[in-house]
Amino acid sequence: MPRVKRGVMSHKRHKKIIKAAKGYFGGKKNLFKTANEAVQRSGNFAYRDRRNKKREFRKLWIVRISAACRAVGSTYSAFIDKLTKSGTELDRKVLSDLAIRDPQGFNAVLVSVGITPDYNTPVVEMLA
Repeated sequence: MPRVKRGVMSHKRHKKIIKAAKGYFGGKKNLFKTANEAVQRSGNFAYRDRRNKKREFRKLWIVRISAACRAVGSTYSAFIDKLTKSGTELDRKVLSDLAIRDPQGFNAVLVSVGITPDYNTPVVEMLA
């Protein structure tokens, strides 16, 4: 049986991990054992945070819509309730974008679901 030297494959595997750890600090970028741990750990964080990102953005959209609703004297929950009852199919991402980039368009959506904007309500009173 011929002799098999196994250095080629392990060297290739090590190079792949070291390449993935490019930009890491200290020994994590060039020592295989620590680089391997760091790459595995970062992969776990990336997997987890791809899901967390969706939650974070939804929370951001809700905060923006809520602020826009409060600016005209309504609440987020009342707006979403009337929006679903009216059958309007705008998601929170689009509503948030409307509230920021096109306030008149957002007010038109408010009116279309049955909320009349009250511009005289001070924001300080609504927060109390």
